[in-house]
Amino acid sequence: MKKSPNKSFKLALHWQIIIGMILGVVFGISAVLMGWSGFVADWIQPWGKIFVNSLKMIAMPLVFISLIQGIASMSDISKLSRLGTRTIAIYLITTVVAITIGLVLANVIQPGKAFSEEKRAEFAQKYEAKTKSSKEKALAVKESNPLQPIIDIVPDNVVAAATNNQNMLQVIFFAVLFGVALVMIDFQKGEIIKKGFDALNDLVIKIVEILMLFAPYGVFALLAFLIVDFAEGDLNKVVELFKVVGLYCLTVILGLFLMVVFYVLVLMIFARYNPLQFFQGIAPAQLLAFSTSSSAATLPVTMERVNKFLGVPKEIVSFVLPVGATVNMDGTSLYQGVAALFIAQAYGMDLTIVQQLGIVLTATLASVGAAAVPGAGILMLVIVLEQAKIPSDGINLILGVDRLLDMCRTVVNVTGDATVSLLVAKSENERLDGE
Repeated sequence: MKKSPNKSFKLALHWQIIIGMILGVVFGISAVLMGWSGFVADWIQPWGKIFVNSLKMIAMPLVFISLIQGIASMSDISKLSRLGTRTIAIYLITTVVAITIGLVLANVIQPGKAFSEEKRAEFAQKYEAKTKSSKEKALAVKESNPLQPIIDIVPDNVVAAATNNQNMLQVIFFAVLFGVALVMIDFQKGEIIKKGFDALNDLVIKIVEILMLFAPYGVFALLAFLIVDFAEGDLNKVVELFKVVGLYCLTVILGLFLMVVFYVLVLMIFARYNPLQFFQGIAPAQLLAFSTSSSAATLPVTMERVNKFLGVPKEIVSFVLPVGATVNMDGTSLYQGVAALFIAQAYGMDLTIVQQLGIVLTATLASVGAAAVPGAGILMLVIVLEQAKIPSDGINLILGVDRLLDMCRTVVNVTGDATVSLLVAKSENERLDGE
């Protein structure tokens, strides 16, 4: 008998991250009991810092390059300009709705304020300089010209803007302008530049994938130090952390549920489509999205189900869904709104309406450049936090539960893509199976 060749077993990245998360919590609790706080702070925490810094490092080039590449690719579908305009418009509307739902829930439930006053004061003191600077700038905006937020979006020096993640909106503005101009210039000249940005986009995505290989170790270090730093030798404080983060999770999940309810209402009112048939048709894609946490990995199944089981014509499916896998991140955008306010509340920061509108705008535009791969949500959250001047180190508070929430929000992302494909088909007067 022939012996079967030995196959090296490689654990999927998401399982590695979950294991790193669990081991980080266990090690952190053990460190509190054993009195190893100094060791964790000196030798474990730095690796978590390195991981967070690496995400910050790639955030600016990722958004800049992917936005230009995405806008420039529109020229390849000039014959579908009407279809493209409707698709992008609907995607942007649903994204804004998702972020708004997240912000409203975070303002009403206020999960970050569930921390004890003592702990919130400690957080605020830890980042007193950043918090004070944020409040001063918010007051300056309030007392300045009412159009100052719009003025601030336009950079006077794009190179200088690109050196600070807090100037993300200025870089996004230039990227959009660059992309539109690229579409308008001579085709042959523009094609050379587009191919260059296509290659750069692939390169940046590959860098993100490389950085995510370090994620299990980064998550372990971050959570181990979070437990030690939060507990201060008292395990009762760890219980408090778990309770508050649990409330944050419930807030996000409630928001995702409300977003699905919004899709159902849209299907019934605007597409005249049977919601039960819709969910029966899209269920396999939703389950795959939940297990992979990747809109891109789920895309082939989504396209098949929407075409064969929901009755959307292939020419619409082949355009709307691939664009949606890149542009439409409703679940991720909603999560970013809740997470940003949760972290701000935990650090004792009261965001003004103008700052929250900035979160809506940044998260909407950042979602256009979000890679449809696991872990992209955290990267986009770093961008939103930096723009809103919320301490990005606050992601330590939510990293432990991010994988579970990533699975849930990817289901909403895929559901939103399918919903929009039905709406676009209906706008084109196509006959759908579920009407």
